[in-house]
Amino acid sequence: MRLLSRTPFKAVVALSAVLLSGSVTAGTAVENTVNVSNKTKVVELLKSIETGDAGPVAYINPEKYIQHNLAVADGLAGFGAVLQALPKGSAKADTVRVFQDGDYVVAHTKYNFFGPKVGFDVFRFEEGKIVEHWDNLQEIAPANPSGRTQLDGPTVVTDLDKTEQNKAIVADFVQSILIKGEMEKISQFIDGGDDQYLQHNPGVADGLSGLGQALKALADQGMPMVFTKNHKILGEGNFVLAISEGQFLNKHVAFYDLFRLDNGKIVEHWDTIEAIPPRAEWKNDNGKFGFVSR
Repeated sequence: MRLLSRTPFKAVVALSAVLLSGSVTAGTAVENTVNVSNKTKVVELLKSIETGDAGPVAYINPEKYIQHNLAVADGLAGFGAVLQALPKGSAKADTVRVFQDGDYVVAHTKYNFFGPKVGFDVFRFEEGKIVEHWDNLQEIAPANPSGRTQLDGPTVVTDLDKTEQNKAIVADFVQSILIKGEMEKISQFIDGGDDQYLQHNPGVADGLSGLGQALKALADQGMPMVFTKNHKILGEGNFVLAISEGQFLNKHVAFYDLFRLDNGKIVEHWDTIEAIPPRAEWKNDNGKFGFVSR
């Protein structure tokens, strides 16, 4: 059975309620889900926020959906409540990049979701169903000093044979450079020319010079960017996402940093930085991170 609606959100909320009640099983709500790739499921689910197509909600396991967006309650009920709260016709979702690492799918998406935003979403699958979700959102900003936006640039996954090598490079970079501050090692990871390291952070120009100037400006203002812990490295081919925790503008934040690699070097960077709210404001008990080894 496939449920469609011309009224955004209402059908999604309605199907969520039906699935939770047990009247319809998640496996029957979308036809031929077994033949749909996990990447496609994620793209369709995110697009349904805009279209109101209720069918992709059935890609979620209604009995085991763990939510790490701290502004959203757990389970399908929490998902439906957020959609219901959106002003009608306001939502947009255009996924620009998507890649998969085992049971995890990462999407990089341009949203209008209570305002224009860019976001990374991470979904974990079990037996073809989504069972866990993380995200990190940031408001859309003007192009950076090098004229790059938060979403433009290459989108095609290549170098599949280098996935594990590239993940190891990024893991080493995060630990050595971002956490330990061993800047003397940076040439091991990034070449120095401004045309060899393309930057999409809205406040930073291309190259190591642009990165250095931005970090110095923050430190001079008494607000250094501090990485304290890496929680997860996910990658496929030339794209690797590092999910980390730290301080930015004197706030406790989550850092989602996406890197593109070429020939063993980091050549491009996108990111989102989102403040982690005080514990008393959380709408679920799962935490912002909560990754476990699998």
